[in-house]
Amino acid sequence: MVNRGPDSAGVLRRLMGYGASAQCLLGNHDLHLLAASVGARKPSRKDTLANVLKAPDREAMLAWLRGQRMAILLQHQAQPYLMVHAGVLPDWTATQTIALATEVEALLRGPDLNDFLHQMYANQPNAWDASLCGTERLRLIVNALTRLRFCTAQGVMEFETTDGAHAAPAGYMPWFDVPGRQTANVTVAFGHWSTLGWLDRPDVLALDSGCVWGGCLSALKLGANSAPHELIQVQCAQAQKPGT
Repeated sequence: MVNRGPDSAGVLRRLMGYGASAQCLLGNHDLHLLAASVGARKPSRKDTLANVLKAPDREAMLAWLRGQRMAILLQHQAQPYLMVHAGVLPDWTATQTIALATEVEALLRGPDLNDFLHQMYANQPNAWDASLCGTERLRLIVNALTRLRFCTAQGVMEFETTDGAHAAPAGYMPWFDVPGRQTANVTVAFGHWSTLGWLDRPDVLALDSGCVWGGCLSALKLGANSAPHELIQVQCAQAQKPGT
């Protein structure tokens, strides 16, 4: 919802104005904003968060962000759709993903968020273990839901590679191509991976089409009464080149 675009505060105010009509997912940039707001992370030169952090209604926007979701599961004409920002580990079912997301959502709304935000930025642990607890457990859930692109068949995550699916490091693959993935029976809709682009499969809908790099901003309107889905795309008025 925020960062890199020209009006992060305007986006948040518009979404807040929709009330219950808009259900929103938190991504890595939204969590970065929360971290920057408590001094756990310094804004980078690419960030466009100042109009939120310096706004008179800053606290209202930050409080609203803390109330948003980390994953959403819905039924549309008997087909389940699981929505996350980035990805889902291959061992997680849709129901388990929602349960784990709920753990992070409780943290976001509770008194311990500040402490966690100061410990959120790390790549370890990089594989799921049900016995994980505390900060390590929450960090792994956050990393999977907001940063995941590639992992091994065993679910070991890799965070350095940001190129498209063809650029998987040796031994890794896109998370949605892991054989036996437990969410293969639902349609997982996600963003985050701008170099992947629009991807339309029965089990996967990838919606980040690189607006910030000069591509389109994409949305999908689910079809009603067996009608096909409608892809809606608008060209970005502010185009940047990768790395600028």
